[in-house]
Amino acid sequence: MNTRPSPAFHPAHVIRILRQYPLHWISPLVVVTLAAVVFALVRPATWQASQALIVRAEAANGREEPGQFGHADQMKAVQETILEVAKSRGVLEAALVEVGPPAGADDGWPTARNVEDLREKVELVSPKGTEFGSTELFYLNVKDRDRDRAIALAGAICDQVESRSQQIRDAKAKSMIDELGKAVSLAQTDLDGSTAKLSGLEREVGADLAELRILSDSNTGDSALQRTAGEIRGELRQAQAAHQANQELLGVLEAAQDDPSQLIATPNRLLESQPALQRLKNGLVDAQLQTAQLGGRMSDEHPLVEAAREAERGISRHLHDELAIAIRGLKIDLRLGAERLDMLQGQLADATGRLDRLAGLRATYANLVSETRHRTGLVEQAEQNLAHARASQASAATASLISRVDGPDAGSKPLGPGRAMICLIGLAGGLLAGFGVLMLTVPPEAVVPPVRETTSVPAVHEGNGRKPSVSRPTAAALEPAGSLSLTQALRKVGVAAASRN
Repeated sequence: MNTRPSPAFHPAHVIRILRQYPLHWISPLVVVTLAAVVFALVRPATWQASQALIVRAEAANGREEPGQFGHADQMKAVQETILEVAKSRGVLEAALVEVGPPAGADDGWPTARNVEDLREKVELVSPKGTEFGSTELFYLNVKDRDRDRAIALAGAICDQVESRSQQIRDAKAKSMIDELGKAVSLAQTDLDGSTAKLSGLEREVGADLAELRILSDSNTGDSALQRTAGEIRGELRQAQAAHQANQELLGVLEAAQDDPSQLIATPNRLLESQPALQRLKNGLVDAQLQTAQLGGRMSDEHPLVEAAREAERGISRHLHDELAIAIRGLKIDLRLGAERLDMLQGQLADATGRLDRLAGLRATYANLVSETRHRTGLVEQAEQNLAHARASQASAATASLISRVDGPDAGSKPLGPGRAMICLIGLAGGLLAGFGVLMLTVPPEAVVPPVRETTSVPAVHEGNGRKPSVSRPTAAALEPAGSLSLTQALRKVGVAAASRN
């Protein structure tokens, strides 16, 4: 029967090992701790000066609220531009020259290396909890070994950034002024050409310019010329109707000279222009009625009947004479009516021709007017942009878009952990290093006690007595301890614990 006693591993073993091998863990502890102390003593302090800045948009940008950004992207673009300006070589070099070289600086201050070192120590950050470019407020941070120098560098960089930003605005405004000046000149040239074409067309139209403007400005316009043409058409229709009536009346009157009874059958509408004939016609009808009435009561030889007949014949003679006069007057009216018809037709033709001519020029005139108005708007817009650019150039020399909030502040403590914290960190690191060195350098049997395996030999009966069992060490127990590594020893401890379970 084989028995494998499990080794007991508890803190007492650790204390024993630490006492047995003190140099294995004290040496790393002392070395690391001293290194940390020396580093804490010789490490230069790093100070950070922070300057709060506020940026705004240009007041002469034509917005309803001067100085406000129209979109967050615009504000972010401006702040990113300020960041690049702050890290530019010219700004950093000028700030270094303004502050002056530190103690022990090399000749040729500031060198390119000094500018690169300062560029790495300059940053623009947003307030805590916000994204860069989301607020008008941001911070310019400058790091340096000396607290006063960090504050001085922050102020100098802010001065140079403001100055350089104003120079950039001035150069940008000058470029815009040159460009917009050419744009205004070209737009004015185009406007002059369009105006000249429009003026030539208006001179060509002449007296009908008002009619053309009415036709061009109103889709359903009723101009004076159109009203005149309508009135002429109305008069022409009336004249044609009167002329036709006179021609019919002339035919009737000429026929009535031979047969007065035809005049009696003539409608009164035709005789409205001949009141004398109409009265004679009515008198002749009355006389004939009177003669007929007397003839019905009396004989033909009766004096009253004779008198009535004589009166009828007298009226007929007067009517015949009046017909000749009326025919001569009617012929004159016909001639005048024909002349009036010719005149009205000529006037109508002239008005219609003018309307046709204006209708042909209407599209061209409307295009020229629209083109002139459009180019006038372009000139006005270009002049407005030019005025904004000039205002921006004027303000670039007197006002800055960057405003400071108080002055640069470096705080009361430098960046990073203090000397006591560095020493504590070094002490903890030394302990960890010492423990690691201890575990790697001490013999395995010192870490884990050797496991002695014995084999129990059963008792042998000799007569009436029993020979006691003898415990013999196994090969594992007789194996030299120095031939095992620390890993092998730990593995054997695990195997022994597993077999025990």
